[in-house]
Amino acid sequence: MSGLSVTGAAQVVGEWGARVAAEYTSAAVTQHFVLWLIQAGAPPDLIDAGLAIVADELVHSRMSHEVWVAAGGSAIAPLARESLGLERTHASLEHDLLMAVVRVFCLGETVAVPLFKHLREKCTVEVARDALDRILVDEVRHRDFGWDVLDWLLSGPLEAKGPGLVERALPGMLVELDRSYGRGNPHVAAGESRASEAERAWGVVPPSEYAPILERAIDRDLRPRFKARGILLDQVEA
Repeated sequence: MSGLSVTGAAQVVGEWGARVAAEYTSAAVTQHFVLWLIQAGAPPDLIDAGLAIVADELVHSRMSHEVWVAAGGSAIAPLARESLGLERTHASLEHDLLMAVVRVFCLGETVAVPLFKHLREKCTVEVARDALDRILVDEVRHRDFGWDVLDWLLSGPLEAKGPGLVERALPGMLVELDRSYGRGNPHVAAGESRASEAERAWGVVPPSEYAPILERAIDRDLRPRFKARGILLDQVEA
């Protein structure tokens, strides 16, 4: 990996190894979510879209693995099987669907779009660029799927109480998001603020660059999308 320091090479391998695991986990979680949609009698187009996302996430994991191998990866820790799915926590299946779609798709996938766009901006290594090109295109559809499912729930099964349930859950969910990508993550808050051009060429940026992206996504994308659905985010701080 020309131009990379030993530390930079380890960073690239570590980041892409984490992406292999994250994309594989997303495939499993989405598969479980689609099962819930089927059990709840969701419209066939939503079910079909969800199944397409499962296939996308497996492709993302495979492509990320190709980047990881090209970067010199040799062993990935096995995933904890308990993380590969969703848990029922409410008496109503629709309530569990609502919480999952907001956390996984409306928040997670919506924020993923600008994050992956940023990773892709200075990525020039072909195998990494190919992976990020595919992931970024797909993430837009995954984001839109989440808001479509939310609209279905709010216009049908949870029309009366859905907005209130979401408003009460959002503060905690945004704290979780902040702990992953925002200043609530110590690696983001205190991380190295610079990355070499060689690292960026592999689609790797310092964690400190994540927080402003998250903050802009909350203000420019999440807040207006929720407001359009009668859900206020104005008093929520990540």
